[in-house]
Amino acid sequence: MAQKGLRRRGRVTTRSRSLFREARRILPGGVNSPVRAFQAVGGIPPFMSRGRGSRLFDADGNSYLDYVCSWGPLILGHAHPRIVRALRDAVGRGTTFGAPTELETRLAELIRRAMPSIQMIRFVNSGTEATMSALRLARAFTRREKILKFSGGYHGHSDGLLARAGSGLATLTIPDSAGIPAAFARQTLIAPYNDLSAVDDLFARHPGEIAAVIVEPVAANMGVIPPRPGFLQGLRKICDDGGSLLIFDEVITGFRVHFGGAQALYGVRPDLTCLGKIIGGGLPVGAYGGSKKIMKNAAPLGDVYQAGTLSGNPLVMTAGIETLTILNDDDLYARLDESAATIENAAERAAIRNGIGLRISRVGSLFTLFFREGPVGDYAEAGQSDAGRYALFFHFLLEQGVYFPPSQFEAACISAAHSASDLRETIAALEAAFGRLARLSAGAVAEPRH
Repeated sequence: MAQKGLRRRGRVTTRSRSLFREARRILPGGVNSPVRAFQAVGGIPPFMSRGRGSRLFDADGNSYLDYVCSWGPLILGHAHPRIVRALRDAVGRGTTFGAPTELETRLAELIRRAMPSIQMIRFVNSGTEATMSALRLARAFTRREKILKFSGGYHGHSDGLLARAGSGLATLTIPDSAGIPAAFARQTLIAPYNDLSAVDDLFARHPGEIAAVIVEPVAANMGVIPPRPGFLQGLRKICDDGGSLLIFDEVITGFRVHFGGAQALYGVRPDLTCLGKIIGGGLPVGAYGGSKKIMKNAAPLGDVYQAGTLSGNPLVMTAGIETLTILNDDDLYARLDESAATIENAAERAAIRNGIGLRISRVGSLFTLFFREGPVGDYAEAGQSDAGRYALFFHFLLEQGVYFPPSQFEAACISAAHSASDLRETIAALEAAFGRLARLSAGAVAEPRH
């Protein structure tokens, strides 16, 4: 197969370098979210100017096949025509009202039909707001204070949830965050992901104290790690027996791995669900929902306060309605799964052919290439991956116009906009990248400078 991506290795980055220097003078690290700074992989991040379909275009005019998809929400690709048209019409009617609109109810109903565990829902502006609010609700409902989370699980940057978290913290090897009172941290219990015995042990040591277990049903912030058979079902039973709530953080997996989320894929019904990413069609959004019995404790019906001036924003609701309407199609998810499997199989073959240790983990259209031998079932095993080798691999792909996550510990995504031609181009780039890694390991080529 022709490796046509190789001709991109001389790409111009002058404008991105200038923009990054300028950004670092006024933004911490030059970015507004840490992983964008490329500290995990080195080099200068390309500054993007536009997106169309499966591609991003940077300020220097370089084109990239995008496997980040804005960290998940762009499941339909960039600038989908239906969403763009709907947003243009919506902007003409006003950008924000600070008052109720019919759009909020319409999007809520689409979500409720897809996820029967959600009888009532509250829209917020980010995944962090969703998880923070769901935990406050869980504590009030159970009259308990402790929360159990899993090592490497990232649930936003609110106090008490950054202990042994994934995502940017895993990327930068920061175990916790400064600025969090010790009293907050003491209310958070930690167990290894996929380890029911550890969860059982913590419930035994803290009887009647745990308000909720919060979990990414498919871990996606330490790289993609699926739940082992029986793990989610076991959590459901432990929470039922212990009088605790089970919270699924489906900010990434909701409407990504299945139209009904991971809870439909694995057949486990949580008490509360946190959503984000896709339900706003790429615009800032979050949501939390569950049974009426629990959700009626939220103000103004109950005494659990949470508010947001821009919550339920009409532009976000418009993009979300269009997105979920398009996504309600089993064939679309089958195509996404087939495309991701094509990339998975090609990467696996190329790694084996070049003698590169690799473990690929995939659930639907989410996947991670772990540079290590052996299975990856939790945060500790993910951390044994060769992040340095991934950084080389990342830049080899970037030079050929293929944009993967700039961290070994983030999920890659396929969108419905990725065509058969896009996949062929990606496979050619993968084969070239693994070949260069093999030659580098053998000393046949010099290590690249970024």
